Amino acid sequence: MRPCIATGMWIVAGMMMVLIGGAVMAVDDSAAEPVAKAAVPAAAKSPYAQWANGPSADANWFPIGVWAQSPGRAAKYKAIGVNLYLALHGGPTEKQLADLKAAGMRTVCSQNDVGLAHKDDPTIIGWMHGDEPDNFTKNDQGKWVPKAKPDKIIADYQRIRRNDPTRPVLLNLGQGVANDSWKGGWAKANDYVGLVKGCDIVSYDIYPVTNVRGEVAGKLELVPLGVERLRKYGQDRKIVWFITEASHIKNAERMASPAEMRSEVWMALIRGARGIIYFCHQWEPTRDFAFPINDPATRQAVTDINKQITALAPVLNSLTVAGAATADSANKTVPIDLMVKRHGGAVYLFAAAQRKAETKAAFTVKHLPAAATAEVLGEGRTIEVKGGKFTDDFGPYAVHLYKIAASQ
Repeated sequence: MRPCIATGMWIVAGMMMVLIGGAVMAVDDSAAEPVAKAAVPAAAKSPYAQWANGPSADANWFPIGVWAQSPGRAAKYKAIGVNLYLALHGGPTEKQLADLKAAGMRTVCSQNDVGLAHKDDPTIIGWMHGDEPDNFTKNDQGKWVPKAKPDKIIADYQRIRRNDPTRPVLLNLGQGVANDSWKGGWAKANDYVGLVKGCDIVSYDIYPVTNVRGEVAGKLELVPLGVERLRKYGQDRKIVWFITEASHIKNAERMASPAEMRSEVWMALIRGARGIIYFCHQWEPTRDFAFPINDPATRQAVTDINKQITALAPVLNSLTVAGAATADSANKTVPIDLMVKRHGGAVYLFAAAQRKAETKAAFTVKHLPAAATAEVLGEGRTIEVKGGKFTDDFGPYAVHLYKIAASQ
C-alpha cells in the first residue's frame, strides 16, 4: 500500500482506497468504463454526516466563510456567496446569533455560556478553539511562550465534545504550517501532529501576496503545501479548510489580484481543502474590516469565485479519482497539480500551475472515449480531446477547470 496524500487515497492492487469520514472505501479506477457509458456515483458520504447538528451533509453545500466579521453584515456577505461565519469576535452573544439567524447564516464559534444555551439552535454548526495556538504569545512576565501546546488543545477538545458531541470542533493554525522559516511560531511537524489530534476540522492561514517576508512573499505554492501537510498530519482523517487573503491586510502597496485570489482558492481545493474562508480585515492603506463588501473590485472577484464553487459543489463533494490523469509540463520548473472527479456522466479535471512562470501542459486522461470535448469552465472556450489527450497553456499560477464529455 502506498499513500498518496495529494489525492487522499491509497492504491492497492489497482483498487483505490478512499478515506471518507474516517471509513475506507474502494473505487476501482482500473476497471472503470468510459465516462460516456458509466459514471462513479455523484457524491461520497459527506464527512459532515457524522454530526447531527454540524455542517450540512447536502452534496450541494460547500463551506464558504468569512473570518471574524460583524454579524450585522451577514446579509451583504450572503449576497456575494458566503454561507458561514467563523470566529465571532467577543462572542457568541445573543445579538450576534440573532443577527446571523435573521440572515440565514451559519456559524462556527467559541463554546461559551451563550453558545451552550443555543445547543438546539441550527445557526451554530460547530465549535472552535482559540486562534493559532502554534504561534508565540507574551505571558504576564513579558516572555514569549507558545500559545497552547498539544496536550492543552486535546484536553480542550475533549471538554468541548463532552459539552456537545453533536457538532465538530475546528482548530485554526498559523502560517508555520507551510512556512518553515516562520519566527513567530514554535511548532514543528511532530507538534502539528499533536495539535491536529485536538479537532475534527483543521484550517490554516497564509497570505503569500500581502506577506512581505522573503520566504513567503509571492509564493502561492505555499497555499497547497500547507493543505497537504495538514492532511498528512491528520492521516487524512481530519477535514481541512483554508483561510485566504481578501484585502491588503497590512500591505499598503499590494494585495491579491482577482486572478491571484482565484488561484489561491483553487490551489487549496485541488490539493484537498474541503472549505474556503476569507480573511477580510484591512489596516493599510485604509482601515476597513469588511473590505470584500466595501471594495467593488474585490466584491466582484469574491462573488465570481464563490459562484463557481457553489455551482461545482456536487462535483467537489464527490469522490476524487486517484491516478485518473497525468500532466506533462513543458516547463519542468512549473509542476501542474491535478484533481479528477467523475460526476453526472462527465469527467472534471481541475489543474493549477504551481509556480510564477508560463508553461504548456500535455494532459492524458484515462477511460475517455476516442473523441471528447473539454469545456474550460468560466473561460468561454473548448478544447478537442483525442484518445484521452489534450494540451493547454498556463500563465503564472494559472488555474483551468475542465469538464470533459464525449463529443456528439
